[in-house]
Amino acid sequence: MNQLQKLRGMVDILPEQTHLWQAVEKLARDHFHRAGFKEIRNPLIEVTELFSRSIGEATDVVGKEMYTFPDRGDRSCTLRPEGTASVVRAVLEHGLLNQGTQRLWYGGPMFRYERPQAGRQRQFHQMGIECIGLDSPRSDVEVIAIAWDFLHALGLDGLALELNTLGTAEDRKKYRAQLVEWLEGRYESLDHDSQQRLKTNPLRILDSKNPQTQALLKDAPILQNSLSDESSDRFIAVRNFLEPLQIPYKINPRLVRGLDYYCHTAFEITSEHLGSQATVCGGGRYDGLIEQLGGPSAPAIGWAIGMERLTMLLGDFKTGVSVPDAYLVNKGGAAERKALVLARQLRTANLTIELDSSGSAFGKQFKRANRSGATWVIVLGDDEVNSGQVRLKKLHCPNDPSNEKDVFAAYSDLDGLLALLRS
Repeated sequence: MNQLQKLRGMVDILPEQTHLWQAVEKLARDHFHRAGFKEIRNPLIEVTELFSRSIGEATDVVGKEMYTFPDRGDRSCTLRPEGTASVVRAVLEHGLLNQGTQRLWYGGPMFRYERPQAGRQRQFHQMGIECIGLDSPRSDVEVIAIAWDFLHALGLDGLALELNTLGTAEDRKKYRAQLVEWLEGRYESLDHDSQQRLKTNPLRILDSKNPQTQALLKDAPILQNSLSDESSDRFIAVRNFLEPLQIPYKINPRLVRGLDYYCHTAFEITSEHLGSQATVCGGGRYDGLIEQLGGPSAPAIGWAIGMERLTMLLGDFKTGVSVPDAYLVNKGGAAERKALVLARQLRTANLTIELDSSGSAFGKQFKRANRSGATWVIVLGDDEVNSGQVRLKKLHCPNDPSNEKDVFAAYSDLDGLLALLRS
């Protein structure tokens, strides 16, 4: 029988990796909490219509990449390819807008059927924030600053903020006509994917990764020349709010983001250490999405960070990996029963205790105790049970003069034993 293996594009995050993920997630939660954002948890599966209406039928995500299937009730369901649409759906379904501005964060797996590569899998993980109900340029800059400061708190360098404005729907409609006319005159010079997008979603051509197409686009019309005065003034205000925060940025007129619901401010934070797939964080304003999904007209802005790409950059991040306070070696019928009771008592007292349940010789258990990184080893055999004591020895403390000495403590005196283990 063949050994079962994971599907292509799905990745097991093994125990030696999860400590890094946990450390990043904890730091993110702290940053979000300090900024007044509250966690929301959405289903992994939604009705397909949620994404086709929000992301856009003409996008690659909806057209090529979604995991869509009928359930037993013959409803079309989709594994979520991104987080924003689910958050907005929940805000509307539960009437959260009636409670005022919503500052929400989320995290978890997303699914897109695309070619797996470094930092991009078919099941991938994102964390992000959504600020729903604020429309000021200052709120745009606040969410950018939260992302920038979080990434710097992780110790990342080589970051760059790229900024653009997508204007209003009317601005983009005007620009789209100009861009399509210009591209049609150069149709044969476009790569195949861009030729297809010219018929469905021409603005996405600006984000093409094809070098020949990118060289061609250097002479293409730019959206900024189609902006209304109001949209231009708004973008100037965003940049003015950024200046005192001393967050360096560059304007990228080709930055359009991949989803149809964006308007006005769009941004990406990239890393010079990731090669062509350089985006660590991406987001922007999506003022029309809530109304598009059946809610009232309401402004919103948010961003998402891909965990796989982020962890690729964090090889030297200090995670504070947890090690046990004590490793409990034990052998013998009475000792093994007592060890189970003692481990439970010590854990209840907020100590981290690793209990060796192998039943192997003391020598092998001591080797595992040394590998565990524990501060103490607790020795419990039938002799110790008969005497009512446990034997303790400090590990990994070469400068401690008591390191070579065994210490005995009555296990019935739990307070005394705890005091020793915490010393």
